[in-house]
Amino acid sequence: MPDINLIAHPLRGTPFGTALDLSLILAALVWLLGTVTREYSWIDRLWSICPGVYCLIVAAGTDFASPRVNLMTALVVLWGARLTFNFARKGGYWAGGEDYRWAAVREKAGPVGMQVLNLTFISFGQMLLIWWFTSPVHQAAVWNETPLGWLDFVTAAIFLVLFVGETVADEQMWRFQQDKKRRIAAGEEVTRPFFTSGLYRYSRHPNYFCELGMWWVFYLFGVSASGAWLHWTGLGFILLTALFIPSMRLTETISASKYPGYGDYQASTPALIPRLRLGG
Repeated sequence: MPDINLIAHPLRGTPFGTALDLSLILAALVWLLGTVTREYSWIDRLWSICPGVYCLIVAAGTDFASPRVNLMTALVVLWGARLTFNFARKGGYWAGGEDYRWAAVREKAGPVGMQVLNLTFISFGQMLLIWWFTSPVHQAAVWNETPLGWLDFVTAAIFLVLFVGETVADEQMWRFQQDKKRRIAAGEEVTRPFFTSGLYRYSRHPNYFCELGMWWVFYLFGVSASGAWLHWTGLGFILLTALFIPSMRLTETISASKYPGYGDYQASTPALIPRLRLGG
């Protein structure tokens, strides 16, 4: 992909610098679409697609000659394909498919506050965050001559375990929600309005746990390539974690207001990090 050279920045002339320029263009598009349609899930529709695109830009910049970059790209494309499928089957790409939490944010922020939020956090803030948590692929490209080592294989294995965990969690929730909709449509009583079985028996948000875990370990590819444990690319997964925490709290607030028994679930089950239950 040719350099876009949208603005001057330290990564200008590098493949990941091109990805940064692309992210700014997409951020402006997200802002414009949100402003025109008053729907704010446009960033959600790009969330699972952009990391794979950014990695592919970097892989192409190395002529697909870096085994580590290729491995990272394959994992991120796999992650993105599954997440895109899960978002699509819930209607996220259709008109009116806005995430239900945006309604709560809109009510709290007000019309003017929502427009400020759209310009800062929703569009440019989150689009830059997506670029940032993908950035270890840039570190791997810079040190592309470093051969694959044991840390790469361990990291890939953990990434795949977490990938499977998130897939299972999303599938369990999908089946529960579909059965709940069927029961409501048939006029049947719904005795359990929120899911507490499967992986959700050990964590109220096992999908969040696996999602964050994948991007935490993704950083280790850059560590393996460069030998440096601390690098600016690590700020991406830290900021991602900082985003997920208030998002999770908002979800919890909505659930607690809808379901009287949700407080008992909160009291008995960890919010994020699973707790192993040996009995009962």
